[in-house]
Amino acid sequence: MPQFLTRIQSLGDLRRRELLQVLSAACGSFLLGSHVVGQFQEEPLDIHAPRFGATGIQRYRVGVRVVAEGGRCRDIYATLPVPKGWPEQRVRIVEEDTTTDVRRLRFRDVDNAARQMIVEIPDLPAGREARAIVTYELERSAILPPHTTNDLKLPTRSDRDVRLFLRPSPYIESRHTSIVRLMRETTQGKEGWEKVESIYDVVRQRVEYRNGELKGAARALKDGWGDCEELTCLFIAMARAAGIPARTVWVEGHCYPEFYLVGPEAKGYWYPCQAAGARAFGSMPDLLPILQKGDSFRDPDRPGRSLRYVSEFIRGSAVGGAGSPRVVWVREGA
Repeated sequence: MPQFLTRIQSLGDLRRRELLQVLSAACGSFLLGSHVVGQFQEEPLDIHAPRFGATGIQRYRVGVRVVAEGGRCRDIYATLPVPKGWPEQRVRIVEEDTTTDVRRLRFRDVDNAARQMIVEIPDLPAGREARAIVTYELERSAILPPHTTNDLKLPTRSDRDVRLFLRPSPYIESRHTSIVRLMRETTQGKEGWEKVESIYDVVRQRVEYRNGELKGAARALKDGWGDCEELTCLFIAMARAAGIPARTVWVEGHCYPEFYLVGPEAKGYWYPCQAAGARAFGSMPDLLPILQKGDSFRDPDRPGRSLRYVSEFIRGSAVGGAGSPRVVWVREGA
């Protein structure tokens, strides 16, 4: 730096243009010789954050078709879950296909973890079909484990952002005696990442993957079998019993859990794992569209109920008591 200043001072009798040329050259030499200035400075690596892997782009159609059968229908109001943005998923609407009977099409967030499309059809003549279908472009990334896990730890229970994910939810009986007992046997003497991984491994050992009716965490543990929902429920229930925040990730035709740990500076991260299927702990290779995250939702249209999943909903009335709306929900790759 002193040589740089001396060089500028020695230019006093040069013309203005020459001075600017020399100054520019001097600045360029200084910048090129430095590794920490301006655009040449690399962002510090967050060694505890999940990393993104392969990325895929796909189109996804979601919406509703309604036909007034047997007579005229009115005041039809429908809601359905649609994809929303997450760190591993970017969402963009590329097309909206609506008929003239649809008076209003709008969107709203539920608990900042799900997104709904709301369709309003004030009047639908007998035999006519109304539709509202939205096509999304989704850019979804696979998730890789963080570089470092040995100093990750459980958050404090005072963390408001994750307190909800320490409570029981529908079919996630985190206070059930058998679940708490197995959690204690499994996690004794373990902390942080190792503690969560021990829960993951014992769930996959104790519950055989088998399709069947939804029965929840406690029944799955007792029966020794269940599908992706039961495996996810049991992992989340045991994690919450151990003080580890966890939640359900709902994707097209499948679900898996995420768990939450914090780094040395109390910065928290959500990490996925594949409860059913090939072993993937702290990572997620699937690129399926993410629909919502969570398992205890409050839908404004269904007050007083805790929903495990924000499902489709419709209401309406018939004119003269003769008609009824026939509904077809659309949810498919485009």
